Amino acid sequence: SAGGSTEAPIVIRINPGMAFGTGTHETTRLCLKAIEKYFRGGSFFDVGTGTGILAIAAAKMFSDAHIAGYDTDAEAIEIAKENARLNDVEDRIDFRVGSVDEETPSADLVSANLTAPVIVELLPLLLGVSCGRLILSGILDSQIEMVQSRLLELGAADLEFSNDGEWFSIVV
Repeated sequence: SAGGSTEAPIVIRINPGMAFGTGTHETTRLCLKAIEKYFRGGSFFDVGTGTGILAIAAAKMFSDAHIAGYDTDAEAIEIAKENARLNDVEDRIDFRVGSVDEETPSADLVSANLTAPVIVELLPLLLGVSCGRLILSGILDSQIEMVQSRLLELGAADLEFSNDGEWFSIVV
């Protein structure tokens, strides 16, 4: 339907192992809501993919999307690959050990569900690889000003804030 309200929910099976992202944490829910709102296909990067839940959700939304999940933890990448297999989307997601850098091509939507200090450190790269929207989450209410001021320093505008309890997301 045009409004999307009558569509069946996307079901995702997750075996968390030791990685972050079961779908129950506030930051994961904030990211999933933003992906649902803004992802219209094309390309999606999940920086700090953990269990792969956000990349898997994007793959289930658009079967022809180009999706990559990055994590500096090699064990998390193995867990994410297994979760992609559980959800029959393993052939649609490119999981990589590492992070985005100056050589990373740009994506229509980029999600970074990390800690606020890591977000602040990676912001120039995250803004650089996003040619559409950037979803930032993993930010506590006590850290929101730190992230916001860094975004403004880097010239970001039109910030959209959402929260779930003490956790915030910012869509740029």
